[in-house]
Amino acid sequence: MKRFIFACSVFFVLACSGRTFETSPTPEGPQLPPQPQPGLREGELRADGDTERTYDLIVGCGYNYETPDRSGAHAAEPFQHIRQSWSEELQRHVFDFYIHIDNDDDRGKPNITDRQRNEIKTDGHSPASMVGQRGEKMLFRWKFRLPEGMKTTQQFCHVHQIKGIDNAAGTADVSMPVITFTARTLSNGKQQLQVIYVPPTAEGGGNRYLARADLEEFLGEWVEAEERIECAEEGSYRLSLRRLRDGRELLSVPLTPLAMWRDGAAGMRPKWGIYRSFGKAGALKPELRDELLGFADFEVKKEAQ
Repeated sequence: MKRFIFACSVFFVLACSGRTFETSPTPEGPQLPPQPQPGLREGELRADGDTERTYDLIVGCGYNYETPDRSGAHAAEPFQHIRQSWSEELQRHVFDFYIHIDNDDDRGKPNITDRQRNEIKTDGHSPASMVGQRGEKMLFRWKFRLPEGMKTTQQFCHVHQIKGIDNAAGTADVSMPVITFTARTLSNGKQQLQVIYVPPTAEGGGNRYLARADLEEFLGEWVEAEERIECAEEGSYRLSLRRLRDGRELLSVPLTPLAMWRDGAAGMRPKWGIYRSFGKAGALKPELRDELLGFADFEVKKEAQ
């Protein structure tokens, strides 16, 4: 297992580094596996300003990523879709998530032609402290900035999800996310940020809207998120989204009893980024544009029972 992790970390360095978005030549000599930043607790991920090693940092802190770095035209000239920059508002480095409407896809899968994805997540390879098990309570904190003028459609544009991890047999009830934040255009043309809950399949599934807010309140603003879940069939969910500029709470979900565990799951985990539909055969592409979303200061941890 250690050799496998080491080999993967080397692959990430070779495949994804380079400020000019070109494939870097293979370096001489052995490479060390990525290490988390000094001073960080397990489950914390903070930008350090080293764009070239962004993917190393992500993996070294126990997270993983799914990016379209080599999709379409990027096959010839790979583009690093998660980079870093300095935020004057936060006075620290942050993560920049890029998506390109005319090129990017969903993990290069040829059978998925109506959507695109650029995300980070925890998963089955993350430390145990970063994956929720049945009966455990989890805390997720992060900051995000949706771009000014962000374009949306009546289809999905997810920026955060909580999902179950499938079991080895592939039989868990994890095809649908449990919690989703999506940015969407309504039939009247207004834009919303929606927090959606999906019950277990045995209970009929379907979307249940826990909270909705005017998307305009979020655009161009850094927002701090704090989310708590109890991973249980009779679990709970709580959320607060607070704008940093003025401390205003833009959206919240009070402590709410919900089924926050899925039958057969190997654990519950979060993901962040942009995962959006551009319609069958690209029908919605004229309504969308390239976007750049900001994220910062991720924290995933278990809380005392």
